[in-house]
Amino acid sequence: MHVKKGDTVMVIAGKDKGKKGKILKVYPKKSRVVVEGVNIVHRHTKPSQQFPQGGIIENEAPIHVSNVQLVCPRCNEAARTGKRILDDGKKVRYCKKCGEVVDK
Repeated sequence: MHVKKGDTVMVIAGKDKGKKGKILKVYPKKSRVVVEGVNIVHRHTKPSQQFPQGGIIENEAPIHVSNVQLVCPRCNEAARTGKRILDDGKKVRYCKKCGEVVDK
């Protein structure tokens, strides 16, 4: 996958297009990610042990990884990423706009 947990991404398609957020969870087998503050769904719950109040609970739902794009820390824009092998043999991602290495 071109994104990892903790990356800042921008949504490029769907109802939340243009929103930025941090990736909270990654589901590689399903090709989906959960982004902070994006794709909010409402769940109506009865009062129970976990939710004594009950009511409407807002939660982030997963979105497809093809609908997000990594935000480059240097140019602060959504950009495509490529993979590059450094001199020490480490495989890293880089921003295709500015050429900056994204991974530390």
